[in-house]
Amino acid sequence: MTSTAISFSRPALSLLALAAACTLASAADQPVIGLITKTDTNPFFVKMKEGAQAAATAKGAKLLTAAGKVDGDNAGQVTAIENMIAGGAKTIMITPNDSKAIVPAIKKAQAQGVMFIALDSPADPMEATDALFATDNYKAGQLIGQYAKAAVLANFAGKPAKIATLDLFPGHPVGAQRHNGFMAGYGLKAPDAKSNELGKSAEIVCMADSFGDQAKGQTAMENCLQKNPDINVVYTINEPAAAGAYQALKAAGKEKGVVIVSVDGGCAGVKNVKAGVIAATSQQYPLKMASMGVEAGIEYAKAGKKVKGYTDTGVTLITDKPMAGVDGKDTKVGTDLCWGNK
Repeated sequence: MTSTAISFSRPALSLLALAAACTLASAADQPVIGLITKTDTNPFFVKMKEGAQAAATAKGAKLLTAAGKVDGDNAGQVTAIENMIAGGAKTIMITPNDSKAIVPAIKKAQAQGVMFIALDSPADPMEATDALFATDNYKAGQLIGQYAKAAVLANFAGKPAKIATLDLFPGHPVGAQRHNGFMAGYGLKAPDAKSNELGKSAEIVCMADSFGDQAKGQTAMENCLQKNPDINVVYTINEPAAAGAYQALKAAGKEKGVVIVSVDGGCAGVKNVKAGVIAATSQQYPLKMASMGVEAGIEYAKAGKKVKGYTDTGVTLITDKPMAGVDGKDTKVGTDLCWGNK
């Protein structure tokens, strides 16, 4: 076999050098955006990451991603911030694991010119990030609280409410807003939307932390049933916790006498609404949060314009068993919208 040597003239070499220089310049000009989620296992955050990557790819940005090991892993998120800054990120989107403890790391990064956008979960104080793209979590709680009260009146007329709340963990704004919103929607005296303390009432006979996890949700529900076997309403922070609660109730032979309500509206959660596992859920839209964050990051990279303040990304009650006086959509709509853009 004869090999052929390929040679270039000086003009050709100059053109190649120019092309290489342009490629390097283009890479240097490419916006670099970070996304740090609470975990990389919760389906909600998996979908958020997918949305961010799709938006970044479509718009020519580079996306760096990281997550805490578990809910509450603040140290992991701090390390991720440092790594992303080293990787050239000028915008970082974050769902804070510890809304207070993360603030010093955010301030340090902002002093280096990094724009921070909180997704889904605010920092504490909320103004610690430049912007927040999130569900109105208090409203999400109110919707399922209103639904639960109507469902109890329709199905268990004359019986007092005995409520179990499977919460996130103490002090987290999202957990508090959903819990307290549920109470307000149910007609119970509740803290306002700015409080990070969980409200209590005589009707709530058990409060337990689920950390948004199915296995922990099941254990929490088992413990609640030991304390009060007559529970007839279960509020859960999210749908994995709701699935765990249902398993505990089913094992105890009590699944048909309890109204379970939740928040998230993920595709798996909507399937559980359709199957009757969950009576109703408040649907939120993480793809929308993520794509909006990427767009804001690109705008900051190109024009130096920072996004500011809170943007409500919407919430919709999803149920196949509508109740009078409570606005909602069925699971067909919920499936069409599950975690996507409204």
